[in-house]
Amino acid sequence: MTSEKKITPYKDSTLNKKEQVEKMFDTISENYDGLNRVISFGTDVKWRKKVVASIKNHQPESILDIATGTGDLAIKFAKNTTASKIIGLDLSEGMLEVARKKIIGTELENKIDFIKGDSEALPFEDNLFDAITVSFGIRNFENLEKGLSEILRVLKPKGLFIILETSVPEKFPFKQGYHFHSKVLLPIIGKLFSKDKVAYRYLSESAAVFPYGEKLNNILQKIGFISVENKPQTFGVATIYTATK
Repeated sequence: MTSEKKITPYKDSTLNKKEQVEKMFDTISENYDGLNRVISFGTDVKWRKKVVASIKNHQPESILDIATGTGDLAIKFAKNTTASKIIGLDLSEGMLEVARKKIIGTELENKIDFIKGDSEALPFEDNLFDAITVSFGIRNFENLEKGLSEILRVLKPKGLFIILETSVPEKFPFKQGYHFHSKVLLPIIGKLFSKDKVAYRYLSESAAVFPYGEKLNNILQKIGFISVENKPQTFGVATIYTATK
């Protein structure tokens, strides 16, 4: 886990990782959605659909979407599930402002709350949510195990926890293609389209060192999650993890 903690957005900053991540996402919030589509060639939409389908099958009354960003997943839950309580939580007020604009004046305003909060100190009581998701945000946790322990605490017994996160393909030629995409294309796209020149370098570097597959399964089990499974997506460039309590 120590190698994962060393990767921060701004290498010369005196801010801790959490503060740096907040600053970075505040800066890139306005063009984050469009850049995501470009960077993943649109495949992130397909992955999120699978997460929504799994949550819908679980029929939760309450859903917490951690690292909700600009709210895409929370909005999909509101449109596709019967949940009466949906909360999108994020560190970045800039990202949350974009999320709130998406639902202003719609019926979703009464269904979703977008709140600023820390994933490692969740402002909720124990055993509160039927389902919890983290989509492309778990590698930004400053202390992964602390964040996962908090998620376990606020998840109801038999509740569903789903992580969607980048991973590294292991087979030729996808492994080589992934490295070219992440080390060459991603920083170039970030420099061309983003106000924050280092943000997309950080997103690439943090993905490369984050524990994925069985390593993350083992961490989830160590924290206390049960029925842990991982399902690689699109040749392994992303993985969907499911677990329960």
